[in-house]
Formats: sequence, structure tokens, C-alpha cells
Amino acid sequence: MAYKKFGFSSYIIDDEYILIAGELKERNLITVYERSGERIEPNVFHHMQIQLLVKSAELKILDIHVKIPGAPHDDICREMENSLDKIKGLTIAPGFTAKVKKIAGGIKGCAHLTTLLLSMAPAALQGYWIFEAREEHRSANSILDVEKYLVDTCYAWRKDGPLTI
Repeated sequence: MAYKKFGFSSYIIDDEYILIAGELKERNLITVYERSGERIEPNVFHHMQIQLLVKSAELKILDIHVKIPGAPHDDICREMENSLDKIKGLTIAPGFTAKVKKIAGGIKGCAHLTTLLLSMAPAALQGYWIFEAREEHRSANSILDVEKYLVDTCYAWRKDGPLTI
């Protein structure tokens, strides 16, 4: 049995940028054995962190920092700390998932890092809307098109629901 925990935070850097931080911790809850027969006691199995510097008005990823504090195969897994560098310049928008998988999917990357990054996209959107909501007398229309990002993504934001009318 394993327990995976994801955590996300967003920080306003200034009037143009937000920082999105994501962390994945996977913990073994029981003793397991390597194929070699080596016993592994319950512990943190995967520990991965990603920070994204995002230009808020466009949700464009300007920079990424990946850290792998712990993994089952530390030396090999840490080689993946630069595997997401090619996402710099991508915009978090419809089609983002497919682009990330093309860049870092399969043998080009790490499934855990890719999963963490893709889970951070909604956190970036939430960070953006918090960023936009700082002003008391803000415009009803944000720079980003709400319909493009939210409509039909869940029950609350369904096309004919009360939030989209």
C-alpha cells in the first residue's frame, strides 16, 4: 500500500508574475521487497518538487525549477530534474496536457514529475484568479477568458449553470 500526497501553493511575486509550487510525496505504508529480495521498510518512496514562474496575464511559463529530494533510484531519477526544461514558454491553456506529454512523456521524462506538473495547471489557474481578485474594484472580465478555462470543467461551471449565465 502506498499513500500519495500532492500539495500546491501560489504566490504573488509582483504585478506581473505568480509562482506556483507543487510537491508530491509518495509514502510506502507497508514493508516491500526489491526484485533482488532487499527489504524496504515503510518510508517516503518518491519526493518531488516543482516551482513554476508564470506570467500572470498569459499564464505563460517563464521558468521552471525541479527538485527530487528522494526517489527509489536516486541517481537515475535525479537525472530527470531537467526533463521539464522544454516546457518553458508554454502557456497553460487548452492543449497543455498533450504538449507536456509530447515533451516529457514516456522515456523522455518521469511519470511522477509529469503527473505533478499536470496537476499544477489547475493550481496555476486558481493562483491567477486570486491574483486578479486582489483589487476591490476589479473588472468583471479578467484578461483570461473564463469560458475557455472553466465552462464544462465541472458541475458548478456547467454551460447552463448559475455561474455561467
